[in-house]
Amino acid sequence: MNFDYNEEQQLLADSVRRYLQKDYDFEKRKAIVASKAGWSEDAWAQLAEMGLTGLPVPAEFGGFGGGAVDLMGVMEAFGEALVVEPYLPTVLAARLLARADFPAKREILSSVVEGKTRLALAHTEKGARHRVDHVRVKAARSEAGWTLQGEKRVVAGAPAAQHLVVSARGPEGVGLFLVDAKDAKLKAYRVLDETQAADVRLRGAKAEPLGLGLEALEEAIDFGTALVCAEAVGAMKYACDATLEYLKTRRQFGVPIGTFQALQHRMVDMFIAYEQAKSIACLACSKADSSEGPGERKRAVSAAKIKIADNARHISQEAIQLHGGMGMTEEMKVSHTFRRLTTVIDQFGDADYHLERFAAL
Repeated sequence: MNFDYNEEQQLLADSVRRYLQKDYDFEKRKAIVASKAGWSEDAWAQLAEMGLTGLPVPAEFGGFGGGAVDLMGVMEAFGEALVVEPYLPTVLAARLLARADFPAKREILSSVVEGKTRLALAHTEKGARHRVDHVRVKAARSEAGWTLQGEKRVVAGAPAAQHLVVSARGPEGVGLFLVDAKDAKLKAYRVLDETQAADVRLRGAKAEPLGLGLEALEEAIDFGTALVCAEAVGAMKYACDATLEYLKTRRQFGVPIGTFQALQHRMVDMFIAYEQAKSIACLACSKADSSEGPGERKRAVSAAKIKIADNARHISQEAIQLHGGMGMTEEMKVSHTFRRLTTVIDQFGDADYHLERFAAL
C-alpha cells in the first residue's frame, strides 16, 4: 500500500506542524499545563481556525468529512508537540453524533466545527479491563424522558466538554446517549501524560437517546485507537530525533558519545522501531476508513496497537537511557514524551487485551 500522504493531507500536516513549532513550543506547553484549566482556549481557537475541529464532521454540518487517514498527519504533529487540548475526545464523540438522529444535531455539530463546543466520549468503567461490552451504567425511561444512573471512569477531555456521549445499558441492551455535562458530577484530575480527564458520576442525569448501539461504539473506539497509534508515531519521531541530537552533542573522553558503536546500534534499532510503527499505523488508519467488514478492521487495529505498544515502550525507554539522568528531568521534553508514550500503551486497550482480541478474530 502507499504510505505517502496526498498533496492536501501533506499541506495540512505541514501547516499544523508550523503552527505548533511557532506557537506551541515546549515552554508554552509547560505554561498551558501549569494553568488552572490545564489546556488553552486560545490554542483551541487556532485549531478551529485551521479547520481541524471540522475535519471529521460531515460537510452538511460545515465540516470536511475527513477520515482517519486525513487525520493521521494532524495526530502525528500533535504527538511530536505533546498537545494537551482535548481534540481526540471531541473527534470521537462528533463522529458518533454525526451518525445519530436527535433534535439538536445540527446545532451541536455546527458549534463543534466553529470551535465553540467540545465533546467527550464517556465509556470506560471500573473493572472493564478494556472490554467494550462492559457497561454497568443504567438507562431508564419514564414519562419525562431518559435518565442515566452510574459512573464512568477516566473520561478523557471531560473537564473541558459541554456535552458527553455516554454508553449505558437499557432495556434493549447497550446504547449511546447525549448528556449535558452540567447534569453530571465530574471529579477532574490530570493523568500521567498531563492531559485532563475526569470520573463522571450520573445520578438521574437527563439523557437524549442517539439510536446507536454497541457496533457504533466499537467502530468509534477502533477509529480512536488508530488515531492514537498515529499520535504515538509522532511522539516516537520526536524521541528518536531528540536522542540522536543528544548523541551528537554530548561528549565523553573528548569525543561525541554518538561515535561509540554500541550507542549507534541502539540508535538504529530505535529508528527501525519507529519506521515499523509508522507503517502499521498507516495500515490501521486505512482499515478504520475502508475495511470490508468489522472483522478486518478489528484485526488491523489490534495488530497495530500491539506493535505500537511494544515499539513505544522500546523507543521511550531507550530515549531515557541514552539521555542518562537528564532524561528524567522535568526540564527535558523527552521525559514528557516518555509519559505520553507510556499512556498510549494502555489507551483503548493494552497489548495483552489486543493480543486476545486478535487471537479471537
